[in-house]
Amino acid sequence: MRAILRRPDFRLLFGGLVASMIAESILLLALAIWVKDLTGSDGMAGATIFAIVAPMALAPLVGWMVDRFRRRVFFVAVNLGTAALLTPLYAVRDRDDVWIIYAVSALYGLSYVALSATLIGLIKEIVPGDLLAEANGALQTVKQGLRLVGPLAGAALYAGVGGWALATLGALGFLSAAAAVSRMKVRESAPAPAQPGWLAEIGAGVRHMVDDPALRRGVSGTAMTMLVLGFSESLIFAYVDRGLGHPPAFVGVLLTVQGIGGLLGGLSSATIVGRLGEVGALATGVAIFAPAVLALVEPNLLLGFVAMVMAGFALPIVIVSLNTLTQRRTPVPLVGRVAAASEALISGPQSLSIGLGAVLVGVVDYRLLFALMAVAMLAVARFLWLGRALSPPTTPATPTTPLPPLAPTPTR
Repeated sequence: MRAILRRPDFRLLFGGLVASMIAESILLLALAIWVKDLTGSDGMAGATIFAIVAPMALAPLVGWMVDRFRRRVFFVAVNLGTAALLTPLYAVRDRDDVWIIYAVSALYGLSYVALSATLIGLIKEIVPGDLLAEANGALQTVKQGLRLVGPLAGAALYAGVGGWALATLGALGFLSAAAAVSRMKVRESAPAPAQPGWLAEIGAGVRHMVDDPALRRGVSGTAMTMLVLGFSESLIFAYVDRGLGHPPAFVGVLLTVQGIGGLLGGLSSATIVGRLGEVGALATGVAIFAPAVLALVEPNLLLGFVAMVMAGFALPIVIVSLNTLTQRRTPVPLVGRVAAASEALISGPQSLSIGLGAVLVGVVDYRLLFALMAVAMLAVARFLWLGRALSPPTTPATPTTPLPPLAPTPTR
């Protein structure tokens, strides 16, 4: 991580993103708690999360917009817009104002899609190819570390001060990110001229992803992984309640333990990607999930803590591997559309499995479902591992060493 942080341009980006990630980690859970407090309804609180996730359906269109502008300018503009869209939260007083929280949540979800796609392209513009995994790993380390304190801090801030504090702190985080990135000196490639047929333009990211063997396998493998992992969102409550005999709030303790593993995984991900290649590292991350969910079959607190650390360790490896693969295999003019399309293809199955898991946990023993998840994870890991030659390992290099030419893309 020290090599990438020695770059002044990345340090500015990193500092700005730390501020915005603090805001994100505080907002997500606290908005749902706010709705729960105003309405007393678990369903209406859950709908807040749905409002944030729903704009993912527009990801291909958002990716097309990202590719129409220079990324630094677009990133600054979206951060400023995100800070502004939080201001209606100051008007929330009672149950009749819940629609304001929903509207803000949906717009916030849309900005999250745009910022994620822009960030992947911006990192590709400013970071040498041999440091991409290290840059992605540094950001994931911070993001996973914030999971240790962010949601609890947001809940405490709301309980102690009120909803207006969430809007204020969130706006300050996004304004800080905009200020930091606006100071960056970036030589960006000019956006490609718009081609006739906007539908074809929007679909260009999907076509590139399907035509590239490494991306096709990486995205499909990650989508299958998230499809399986989505079941755990409901199963973990059954594990805590029926298995451990603890109240539902104990899930927060397990998520904090998972954050410890995430911090370690973020620190290790660049090394794993460098030694195994992106697809091989993806396979490794997915394979680690298998024993983690299998350990949850036995309701034992110590095993549960070990399982959560393993799951937390695996998650940033998967994310860093996929982001680095997208950056390496995608031309600059297409990277926004490819990043947004892959996000949609991955999040869609995950959302479906969360809903299906909520139904199945009521009719099927959660321990059987965890066992089936472990088997599925091993199958997905094998699928990815068989394609590891599609993205061979990179030779470690210093930041001043030119990136060696990419090996020819193997064919199936």
